[in-house]
Amino acid sequence: MYNLTFNSVRKDYVRILERGRPYWAPRNVNILEVTGMDGGYVSDVTSKAITIPIKLRIEADGREDLQTKTEDLANWLLTEKAEELIFDSQPNRSFFAIVNGEIEVNEIVSFAIASFEFICPDPFKYGPEQTEEFPSDVLQLTYDGTAEADPVFNLQVTKPITFAMVQNDLDEYMLIGEPTDVDTEVVDEKTTIFDEVGDTLDSWDETSASQGSFIRGSRGIQVQSYGTGDAWHGPGLMKTLTTPIQDFELEFFINVRTERVDMPFRLSTNFYDEQMNEIGMLRVWDKSPKRMQKNAEGRIGEYLSQYENYLISDRNYHIPDQRVWSGILRVTREGNTITMYVARISQAGNHIESIRQVYVDNAKEYAGKLKYVRIDAAKYGEFDKPNEAGINRVKLSSLKRATIDQTPYIARPGDTITFDHKNEEILINGEDRKDLKDFGGSFF
Repeated sequence: MYNLTFNSVRKDYVRILERGRPYWAPRNVNILEVTGMDGGYVSDVTSKAITIPIKLRIEADGREDLQTKTEDLANWLLTEKAEELIFDSQPNRSFFAIVNGEIEVNEIVSFAIASFEFICPDPFKYGPEQTEEFPSDVLQLTYDGTAEADPVFNLQVTKPITFAMVQNDLDEYMLIGEPTDVDTEVVDEKTTIFDEVGDTLDSWDETSASQGSFIRGSRGIQVQSYGTGDAWHGPGLMKTLTTPIQDFELEFFINVRTERVDMPFRLSTNFYDEQMNEIGMLRVWDKSPKRMQKNAEGRIGEYLSQYENYLISDRNYHIPDQRVWSGILRVTREGNTITMYVARISQAGNHIESIRQVYVDNAKEYAGKLKYVRIDAAKYGEFDKPNEAGINRVKLSSLKRATIDQTPYIARPGDTITFDHKNEEILINGEDRKDLKDFGGSFF
């Protein structure tokens, strides 16, 4: 028996008992029939998707452990798109597959047999990925495959830029942003007010409801102590801006891991105007003692009642049976438009399971200048604390919209721009930015 790696993850409790072996993709030959002619012409030849039936053995230590592992198996295998699939028997060949249909599980005390089917929309096998660095503006890459391969370009930004472009020898190109002339005025639409990763926590003030404490950890701001209490309790800090700002972007990066269902938690940021009127709140939490889940919330204004003024809630962002949630919550306010965004960040650094909601504040109820930003972490009563819970980063920027005769920066030092021609994605720091694509650009 051997194993497999799927979506860059390998599970030690899994062994393959049986699998189908497609040696080549089935062909579909389209024949154009012509009146008065025997037979016909071959109009085109295409390759069909292939299927790979799988039977796995799941090893466990008793029924409870078996239940946990079968749930973990589903979280691992049930992806939203085709991911890389590698079998131990062919370590130098990759498929790109997604589970099709149901996963049938037959439990037998301390082990289980799982049967399902991978389908590969892309019917080809791929060899090891070739990686090269550009020695200059031009790179030539040679490969010996029998089918076309799609490149992925990762560009590391070293100075503020207004555009990025790649082009091949056929004059096909991909461009985001806007090149500038020598006499064009370039503006930075975003100015960092603070970027807190735990190094300057002494510049924050404790909130009146704060219990316990935060400390600087290896992954940012970690919870040192939750204190005590019968309901929600934990540490909280408040940042006061010297100069209040009108248009802003607030980003809240968090990471949490719960290995059991009885670990309710919450990680939040609230933000207020000069009179301490609440502009809004962002949060990820789990308040169910019976089922592991990760819910996100984004609210406009202060709390009024359940779901009132919520752009994001468990109605539209609810992930059941998820042990780990690492991701970003963001709010931007430009003029009278408030946008809230939540996304989980994958191990590859890409934004997945995302949601974006927009609210237009025509009545200007939440238009006061931002002055206070609060962060807090909490557990509930005597329930156990999460295995991990931390705020990796809190970043606040002021925004200034470019005018019609100005060109804005699209990326800054430390950013990564990805042109993924295989998956037809344009990413900046893992986030989709097809909105920056030039009209004439194409994936090649």
